[in-house]
Amino acid sequence: MKQKFSTKWKGSKQPRKQRKYLANAPLHIKQKLISSQLSKTLREKYGKRNFPVRKGDIVKIMIGEFRTKTGGVLTVDRKKLRVNIEGIYRTKNDGSKVEVWVNTSNIQIQELNLEDKKRKEALERKGAEMKIKKLPKKQGEKNA
Repeated sequence: MKQKFSTKWKGSKQPRKQRKYLANAPLHIKQKLISSQLSKTLREKYGKRNFPVRKGDIVKIMIGEFRTKTGGVLTVDRKKLRVNIEGIYRTKNDGSKVEVWVNTSNIQIQELNLEDKKRKEALERKGAEMKIKKLPKKQGEKNA
């Protein structure tokens, strides 16, 4: 029997292999795949383009029926790589309301929930790394 998940997999053009990788990935890898882009102000503040979404973050929907709506993240489904946002409901034909699940690629983080010390440290650490890489070169130096 073939191995379900390979840690050595680098990528493929074939969509079936990409889907297999996402479907069979362990939860600690899926946590990183739940990343979403940061707003422009957060990008400038932390020097980072995207960050994993967590419960309590304030997000804005960028694509779809509910675009431009904002709300807090209620739940994060790591298994199916999606989030549930408060105040976003779809009305069924019988009049009942149903929660709408949104893919993390379709949202933008407006505010981060920084109650967790580890998350705060990781954000600042990664932001500092990015700022070090972006240091301007001196005039006398040439590209190698």
